[in-house]
Amino acid sequence: MLGRWTHFLFKEEPIYPLVTFRIVFGFLMFISTLRFIYLGWIPEHFIDTQFQFKYYGFEWVGLLPPFWMYVVHGLMLFSALGVMLGFLYRFSAALMFLTFTYIELIDLTYYLNHYYFISLVSLLLIFIPANKYLSFDARIWPEMVAEKTAAWHINLIKFQIFVVYFFAGIAKMNYDWLMDALPMKIWLPAHDTVPVLGDIFSHEWAPYAFSWLGMFYDTFIVFFLLFKPTRPIAYIAVVLFHLTVGILFQIGVFPVVMIGVTLIFFSAAWHQRILSFFVNLVKFKVPNSYALKVKQGFMPKPLLALLISSYVLFQLVFPLRYLAYPGNLFWTEEGYRFSWRVMLMEKAGTATFYVKDKRTGREGIVDNGEFLNAHQEKQMAFQPDMILQYAHFLGQYYQNQGVLEPEVRVKAWVTLNARPSQLIVDPNVDLMEVKDSWQKKDWILPFTDNN
Repeated sequence: MLGRWTHFLFKEEPIYPLVTFRIVFGFLMFISTLRFIYLGWIPEHFIDTQFQFKYYGFEWVGLLPPFWMYVVHGLMLFSALGVMLGFLYRFSAALMFLTFTYIELIDLTYYLNHYYFISLVSLLLIFIPANKYLSFDARIWPEMVAEKTAAWHINLIKFQIFVVYFFAGIAKMNYDWLMDALPMKIWLPAHDTVPVLGDIFSHEWAPYAFSWLGMFYDTFIVFFLLFKPTRPIAYIAVVLFHLTVGILFQIGVFPVVMIGVTLIFFSAAWHQRILSFFVNLVKFKVPNSYALKVKQGFMPKPLLALLISSYVLFQLVFPLRYLAYPGNLFWTEEGYRFSWRVMLMEKAGTATFYVKDKRTGREGIVDNGEFLNAHQEKQMAFQPDMILQYAHFLGQYYQNQGVLEPEVRVKAWVTLNARPSQLIVDPNVDLMEVKDSWQKKDWILPFTDNN
């Protein structure tokens, strides 16, 4: 078994799919970063802000001065271009991973599954030699050129795409999504003015059809992409699915990214034909002595196989950590993030915070808009760990303002998939006495299904 696994990882395969992936991924990252800068989101997210919500365990990640936040985004532009062109590739991939992940970790408010996906792929590219063909590095150092590569270089990226889709599909196998067509019943009628599709959205059967199709698509699309006879039709499904998602929901460039990266599932011959245009354009030549040989890496194969296996195992187990927590996952969100639950629920809330000086008995209501921007306030109002973080911020802030012993309570009313609003946090609990941890959050009130 171990021998078969090692053979599967290290057998030689044509490098062409990997090269196409490098070019497409680098290009999309460059465009995405350029778009972020053009839309003026650097000041909105990282300069004109008083408070940032933190990922648990990454509270130490903070903002740099305004000038340096622009520098970080400039470096990310440079790194994406370096990956695309294969110029100082390893350095560029590492720089892209560090800058993008740093920006991602600054504020939990802006968490998206596809940001996590981009960080993981950027990390993998550091160790995957996608610059050995049709790259500036290969022109500068022709001795590195190779038309073959180890199979794991390509298959690990395919696996990462599989994880995104498959877990998203499994997550949709719940009663709300399949039997009640929620939240599709909420989303589709709101888009009934969309050209062509709008007429379909107005039918009662449409939310059910889209819910079931979405579940089947996410769960099985990679299997159809892997199977050569179904691959062309499957890729058309990828394009149509993500174009539809892009029209309906404001999720940035994620649909385009997934359309681009799934090209890696096409055959090496197909990629070679695509790349031949660029090969001829730049007159890229492969030295005969290097054309077929895969260079031995610096790490022994058994150790490398162990590391790859550990990564695969982690990606399969980590999204399942929610099973360790009782209660409704969509309500408590314990183990929700980093588990590929993509566009799965409609949740909204309002949170009113009360700050009381326990020594004097004086109490007041907080104006959240004084400290948070609109998006931060919206996201905080229905996510318990963000409510707790904000409560601690308020306690510290008002203590600095002269409140001797601040007590912070909240009345947070939350609606899940159009159900009547319920309190999500015990309004009698002083959140200043609560500490976040991996443990079950007992201060979250249980979810009651009133439907």
